[in-house]
Amino acid sequence: MKPTPNNIKVRFAPSPTGKLHVGNVRTALVNWLFATKEGGEFILRIDDTDLDRSTKAYEDGIKRDLSWLGMNWGQTFNQSDRFGIYDDAANHLRKSGLLYACYETSEELDRQRKILRAQGKPPIYDRTGLALTPEEKATLEAEGRTPHWRFKLSGKIASWDDIVRGQQSIDTSSLSDPVLIRGDGSYLYTLPSVVDDIDARITHIIRGEDHVTNSGAQIEIFEALGGQVPNFAHTPLLVGRDGKGLSKRLGSLSMDQLRDQGLEPMAICSLLGKIGTSDPVEARRTLAQLVEEFSFSKIGRAPARFDEAELDLINARLLHETPYADVKDRLKEMGVSGGEEFWLLVRANLNKIGDAAGWSTVVYAPMAGQIAAKDASFCSQAADILSGPLDNNTWSAWTNALKAETGRKGKSLFLPLRMALTGRARGPEMDKILPLLGAERVQGRLHGKTI
Repeated sequence: MKPTPNNIKVRFAPSPTGKLHVGNVRTALVNWLFATKEGGEFILRIDDTDLDRSTKAYEDGIKRDLSWLGMNWGQTFNQSDRFGIYDDAANHLRKSGLLYACYETSEELDRQRKILRAQGKPPIYDRTGLALTPEEKATLEAEGRTPHWRFKLSGKIASWDDIVRGQQSIDTSSLSDPVLIRGDGSYLYTLPSVVDDIDARITHIIRGEDHVTNSGAQIEIFEALGGQVPNFAHTPLLVGRDGKGLSKRLGSLSMDQLRDQGLEPMAICSLLGKIGTSDPVEARRTLAQLVEEFSFSKIGRAPARFDEAELDLINARLLHETPYADVKDRLKEMGVSGGEEFWLLVRANLNKIGDAAGWSTVVYAPMAGQIAAKDASFCSQAADILSGPLDNNTWSAWTNALKAETGRKGKSLFLPLRMALTGRARGPEMDKILPLLGAERVQGRLHGKTI
């Protein structure tokens, strides 16, 4: 039965063994956009069954990053609190004859796979464990071996209508029976995930296409546990600008590092929400815009190309359109002087909001401009010609007078003045920056003073 909008539930299930990076944030975003648009619920599940590698610090970091990006969640829980529930599910599968003990070591399994490949056969587990007698198991355990536990696949075709990829089929006879429980008794991802999806009544599993093959086995586990099989949507993976995988660079694309670089959360969401879709990749000011525009039908089949240069460009464009009210408190925290007039003047010249601090220094703090020796006389002459209160018309009248007086024009006229007053070759329009500098500061800098 197709879920109705008011009972749609999705989940984002990160493992707290590392930081959130652009790859898993894109998965979270697609889940969040879909749930929000459909009036459903976005659940945050912390997959911390790996007790040795999971940390509270990483878990807190995941939650902090999602909050920073604006992706609020409803229900949240940790898998480490649910081991008893997973034990019950495993016992149910054992009693059903679908979870069986195997005693091969990893070295023995690896050797079996190599032999099969050498024979030109697929490296599928031969179900030796399924044929063991109680006496043989006792003998193996007496040798000190502990079993790992595999789920017995049916060998049938598992099919589903993927929301992104269309009709999909997995021949489970082409797969090895998946290991659900390791020899040390710890759970792999598959069984806890299915149990949690059943208990949380997840209606849609939205994830990367690298999980397509896993879906065949998971569908059979859903059915074996009496659960409703969710809808699946497998999205293309992220690749770099060059079309190659991002796996080696994901550490440098974590949310905390992008945040430290001064990138806006909406720049990240705008890029991740649009790459790989039929929509143009442009800055969006709010998540509400992304929600309104979201549709699975827009997601293509080709890998989505993530380009850091494109992210920087979107970030700059976003700042160029950001109203003062949205950044007022942040500018204050950064110690940036000037109010709305200053922000509206400099925002078109910013790549990241931290750049505003540099322009605040130019306008409001003591500094010396840059005057080339060949331009020192010209700048002094310019200071002498400047008079009267400074307003938005002063620059035009002043430079026209200088042009008539000195014969300079174009770059030779304007650039020395800009460098003397701001220390930069590019920046906001000088007719607007001049009044903010004030007559005293303009006169002093033209004479080479630090003011």
